[in-house]
Amino acid sequence: MRHPGVPFAGAAEIAAEWLAAVGERLGTDDRAVAYRMLRAWLHTVRDRLTVESAARFAASLPDLLRGLFYESWTPHHVPTRYHVPGFVARFAGSADTTRAEVPAAAAAVTAALEELCPPGRLEDVFRALPDSLTALLTGHAEVPRAW
Repeated sequence: MRHPGVPFAGAAEIAAEWLAAVGERLGTDDRAVAYRMLRAWLHTVRDRLTVESAARFAASLPDLLRGLFYESWTPHHVPTRYHVPGFVARFAGSADTTRAEVPAAAAAVTAALEELCPPGRLEDVFRALPDSLTALLTGHAEVPRAW
């Protein structure tokens, strides 16, 4: 839908569509939950990537979500080296959820992004990550009960 005179209306609509897709994968209509989970995914993955890999991935995001991706980013502090336990702790803290909920939430966000991003874009991200993190993000990780 066109919105003459409203410069960011189209960007807001696209971001809302992405949030709806994330919410659908999470099994919720609550856009605040979808936003928190997507933001946690974007920031936690971003901080594990090199500057170059992060920029390539960000280029495939819609305008408003690209801004969300870069929010509070400190490029000279990346990549931050953490594996599954560190990822889970960071994601849970960012999303305001429990560690036990992170594997399912991360996999749901990944599934939504696989549908929304250009073909091959997430594979590029996954190649830059340890296999254990890729397994967690794609829902193929064995989840310890201690989480």
